[in-house]
Amino acid sequence: MMIARFKDLCLDAADPLALGGFWARVLHADVADAGDGDTRVDPRSARSATESIWVNKVPEPRVGKTRVHLDLRLADAEPAALLAAGARLVAEQGGQATWWVLADPEGNLFCAYPAQEGSRPGPLELVVASADPATQATWWAGVLGGAAEHGSTTSSVLGAAGFPWERWVFDRVPEPKTVKNRLHWDVELTDPEPGALVSAGATLLAEPSARSRWWVLADPEGNEFCAFAPRPTG
Repeated sequence: MMIARFKDLCLDAADPLALGGFWARVLHADVADAGDGDTRVDPRSARSATESIWVNKVPEPRVGKTRVHLDLRLADAEPAALLAAGARLVAEQGGQATWWVLADPEGNLFCAYPAQEGSRPGPLELVVASADPATQATWWAGVLGGAAEHGSTTSSVLGAAGFPWERWVFDRVPEPKTVKNRLHWDVELTDPEPGALVSAGATLLAEPSARSRWWVLADPEGNEFCAFAPRPTG
């Protein structure tokens, strides 16, 4: 039984306005003032493949490997539009890699796949580096009510509550997590408190405060995420 549903993404930034503007251009979305110097990238229609991305100002610089990233489906056969929007090419498509690796203006990596008939442009996967992909995917499938699918080096969550894209992928990497993720996700709880999440194996990092109405937790491999109480109904 699910105990939360996927809500949205949050991206740390030195310059939220500039970084939010880049992602709005890439995703054909709008930038909104989220207050306190933060911005929010909002989809232009309810049918968009894009969910809101909160871009939050942080004092610390980006360091270390990108461990959480988006895979994008292009509208074209080449990533020229991404480069024109301000992305930097990190690795070319070639060999077994059917995708390009790019970086946004603050160095956050993401992957881009060529246009494919029958697929709409925009995000298609959320990818998380993992020491144990099978355990991670199984854990998140249990939290969000989805199904886990396992391969040789990756595992995926399919059909998770609120998850807007095709797959949530956990990809095996040899190096451990050492720094806070620059990109994290939020969930909305089914209960007023995150007790079920903690009982399931999450670690509570911070309680709600005068400035925040959410809990900060970490999953079994230390990936930070925020949990919000359910919205009132009626």
